[in-house]
Amino acid sequence: MIRRLPIIPTVFVLAAVGVMIVLGFWQLDRRAQKEAMLARYAAAQTLSAEVSWPADPAAQEALLFRRTTFDCQVEGRDRPIAGYDRKGTVGWAHSVTCVLPGGARAEVVLGWAKDLAERQWSGGTVRGVIAPGAGNAVRLIADPPLAGLAASALPDPKTIPNNHWSYAIQWFLFAGVALLIYGLALRKRLAARGDEG
Repeated sequence: MIRRLPIIPTVFVLAAVGVMIVLGFWQLDRRAQKEAMLARYAAAQTLSAEVSWPADPAAQEALLFRRTTFDCQVEGRDRPIAGYDRKGTVGWAHSVTCVLPGGARAEVVLGWAKDLAERQWSGGTVRGVIAPGAGNAVRLIADPPLAGLAASALPDPKTIPNNHWSYAIQWFLFAGVALLIYGLALRKRLAARGDEG
C-alpha cells in the first residue's frame, strides 16, 4: 500500500501537519511566558516604591504597572483619545506629550472627561502609573489626575488577553483535520484504483 501512496502530496501534507504541530507547541510555550509576564505585572501593582521613567525603550516593558514621578514640560496640545474613568464610563482620556529633563519624551494621560474640549495644562510634576500604550510604547496614567479632569482608569494586567491556549488547540485541530481529510482522499483514491484493478 505504501508504494501506492502519491509521494509529493503525502510529503507536502505531512510537512504541513508537522508545521501546525510545532506552531501548537509554540503557542503553549507562549502561554507559559504570558502567564509569567502577567504574574510579574500583578506583583508590580503591589509595589509602592517608585521607579524612574523608562526613557530606554528596552527597559519599558519591565517597568509596566510601576509608579513614577517626573517633571513635565508640555509639548504640543491636548490630544483626547477614547478612554474610561475609574467606574468604567466611556469618554475621553486627555493626553499630552511631556519633555522630561534630559530630553526624553513621555505620553501622559492627564485624566478623563465626557467631552472633547481641549484642556490647558502648563506642565509641572506628574505622578502616576506606567501603562501600556500604542504599539510597544508606554504612557503614564496620571494619578492624581491633572488639568481639572476626573481620574482615568488605571491600567490593569487582567485586561491583557492570554489566549495562547485556544490558539494551540486550533493548530492541533488544524493538523488533525488535515490528516483526516488527506486520509479520506487517499482512501477514495485507493478504492477507485482497486475497482479499476
